[in-house]
Amino acid sequence: MLEHPVLWGFIAVVTGYLFLDLGFLHKHARALTFRQAIWQSLLIVFIALAFGIFVFFQKGGAAAAEYYSAYVIEYALSMDNIFVILLIFRYFSIDPPYYHRVLFWGVVGAIIMRGIFIFAGTLLVRKFQWILYIFGAFLIWAGIKNLFFRSEEPPDLSKSPLLRVLSRYLRITTAPHEGRFILTRRGKRFFTLLALALLMVEFTDLLFAIDSIPAAFAITRDEDILFSSNILAVMGLRSMFFVLAAGIERFWALEYGISIVLIGIGLKMFQELFHLHVSAQWSLAFILITLGLSIVISLIFPKYHEPASST
Repeated sequence: MLEHPVLWGFIAVVTGYLFLDLGFLHKHARALTFRQAIWQSLLIVFIALAFGIFVFFQKGGAAAAEYYSAYVIEYALSMDNIFVILLIFRYFSIDPPYYHRVLFWGVVGAIIMRGIFIFAGTLLVRKFQWILYIFGAFLIWAGIKNLFFRSEEPPDLSKSPLLRVLSRYLRITTAPHEGRFILTRRGKRFFTLLALALLMVEFTDLLFAIDSIPAAFAITRDEDILFSSNILAVMGLRSMFFVLAAGIERFWALEYGISIVLIGIGLKMFQELFHLHVSAQWSLAFILITLGLSIVISLIFPKYHEPASST
């Protein structure tokens, strides 16, 4: 147990926060006010930043820089997830008081799924070092795709293959769910629209994990740092959903900044082939400066949507 103090410290922090979240902050279903959302978002961000200090004392400055780099990139890469989650809630007509219930159990599912991904990926990288080059090529391709071939149209959930499969094989009821995922009617159990929304959120997180976890491997190979930074970023973003959902469109240039970061850290995967070494501190500086400039550009040059012309 003492061989992984960072991992066990992370488990203690996350377990404590989840109990606080479900048992105290959100004991009853209610819609968060903007001020409450701000304070709760700042709380989880503070916890994540403080955990980086714990990593510093346990593993040193380079490991702390890797942790913060992985945390920032995972946080940024997950921002698109907010748009998709909002679309899911609107598609299933989920009332705001029940948003948190779906997001909370979505985080629990994300911890399990991403944990499996990260530890399986770590074992593969240790056994097959060349997999890192595949990760690097994938990140470069994803960055170029997002930079030049990004679709402006939101996804059409009615055409989702997963939703079609769920609708075909599950008993579903559109009856009022009152915050429950399963209802019993005439001795039979039915999945509610809230349950469908949760399953869609979990599947969405799985898709985003396929993009984001290879990016973390470009920064560090330490499974403790990979896991803690990844999950704290997901928890923080789910917490900030209530803050960002209404205003994230203002930061239009962030998508370009994220694409540049993906290309940069993808290229970093190949540094050993060219006998180069980019330190964790320089990686962190590159990520922060690129994303920071993207936010500044978005604020200086706001992007306005032209109203549709009437005919």
